[in-house]
Amino acid sequence: MPENQLGEFLRARRAGLRPRDVGMPDHGVRRVAGLRREEVAVLAGVNADYYTRLEQGRERHPSAQLLDALGRALRLDPDACAHLHQLAGTVPPVPLVPAAPDHVGPALRQLLDGCPGAPAFVINRALDVLAANALARALYSPFHPADNLARMAFLDPAGRRFHTRWDHTAQAVVAHLRQAVGLEPDNPSLRSIVRELGEHSVEFTRLWNTHAVRGKTTDAKDFLHPDVGPLSLTHQAFDVRGAPGLQLIVYQADPATPSAEALTLLGSLHATAGRC
Repeated sequence: MPENQLGEFLRARRAGLRPRDVGMPDHGVRRVAGLRREEVAVLAGVNADYYTRLEQGRERHPSAQLLDALGRALRLDPDACAHLHQLAGTVPPVPLVPAAPDHVGPALRQLLDGCPGAPAFVINRALDVLAANALARALYSPFHPADNLARMAFLDPAGRRFHTRWDHTAQAVVAHLRQAVGLEPDNPSLRSIVRELGEHSVEFTRLWNTHAVRGKTTDAKDFLHPDVGPLSLTHQAFDVRGAPGLQLIVYQADPATPSAEALTLLGSLHATAGRC
C-alpha cells in the first residue's frame, strides 16, 4: 500500500471539488483540478503551509479536531470522514481479531435456506460470495463463476448487462473496497482483489483513484436477468456475529410488484431446472 495514504486521499477529494461546490468564486485559469490547497486551508481554518505538509506526508500527526474541519471543508460524508480519521490514526485501531473464516457454518447456511422467497448470501470485506441460498444462486446465474461481487461487476462480460445502473454499481463497489482497505490494509483477500481489478479494468483504476469511500447502503438494486427481465430489489446487510467482516445480504422485492412476480418466476424456473 502507498506510504502516504492520507495525502493521497486528501488530494483526490480536493480534486473532486470545484469552487462553486463550496461557495467560493472561481477566478482565472486553474492549473489544477478541483480546489487549490490554499482554498481548502481557508475553508478548514488552518494554515496553508501546514495543510501542504499534511498532503505531502511531512506532517503525520493532525489532531482529530483538524481532521473534522478538513472533513467539513472537503464535504466528506460520515463514511469518508471516518476513513480520513482511520488513515490519520486518530481513532482506535481496528482490534486484532482472528481473520473472518472463508467458510460459513451450518447454522448460518440453515438461515440462508430458510429464506426461500428472498435471495440471501454471505460476503466478506473483499466481496467474496462465501455462501448463497438457491434464489441467490438463481439471481446470479448469468455469472460464471458467481464468486466475487466486484470481479463480477468489472471483469465478467455479463456485468454491464446485468447491472442496469452499472456506473452506480461500479462506484458503490469501489467505494466499499476503499473503505474496507482502510479498515484492514493488510487483508490478503482485499489486496488480491484490488490488485486484480487494477490490472484488468481501466474503469476500476479511475474510480479507485478518486478515493471515494462508502459503506453498505440500502439503495435499491436494479438488475436485468436474462430469464425473467427487470428486477428492482431492496436489500439489507447484517453483520455476522462472531465473524468480523462477514455480512449477510438479503434482497427483497416490494409486494405485488412486477419485480415480486419476476422473483417468484425466477425461483420456479431454477427449481424446475434443478429437477431436470
